Amino acid sequence: MSSPARSALPDGALHQLDPLLLDAAVAAFLNRESRLADESRYEEWLALWTDDIHYWVPSGAGNYDRDRRISFINDNRNRLTTRIRQLQTGLRYAQTPVSPMRRVVSNIELLSVGADELEVGSNFVLYELSLQASNELRIWAGRSTHVLHRRDSELAMSRKVVELVNASQPLPNMAFLL
Repeated sequence: MSSPARSALPDGALHQLDPLLLDAAVAAFLNRESRLADESRYEEWLALWTDDIHYWVPSGAGNYDRDRRISFINDNRNRLTTRIRQLQTGLRYAQTPVSPMRRVVSNIELLSVGADELEVGSNFVLYELSLQASNELRIWAGRSTHVLHRRDSELAMSRKVVELVNASQPLPNMAFLL
């Protein structure tokens, strides 16, 4: 069996690449990122990031200063690495046993394309079977914005913002990666 498709890119500035090739590379990247998170393959998921990580899940619409208000998640590399290490211990009771998850990513749009950076928007629906407490199927829906960069011949993300549809409402425990 061959390895999963990666977001391989030819040399050149991103804004000069064939738009169809760029669309395909972005879709492959977002699908891979989702699959790795869904399968709790955290080390591989973390490897998709650049060193200057910013992973943000705002409480409500993301039109506020994230350093001055509470967010569900507002992580840099150190905080995200700690979060992943906690998930991998098997002692994070909010995820013991690990919730089976699958997400669908759609409506992928290139919002801006520069020489070295892309801003990409997409919608998602995440299905989580919460085995830890209620055995209920939870549905998380929202819009993600990724900032992607070329790293060698592949894409890597430096920023991910996840705006949940119900972010202004009380939410159940979110002890996994969106």
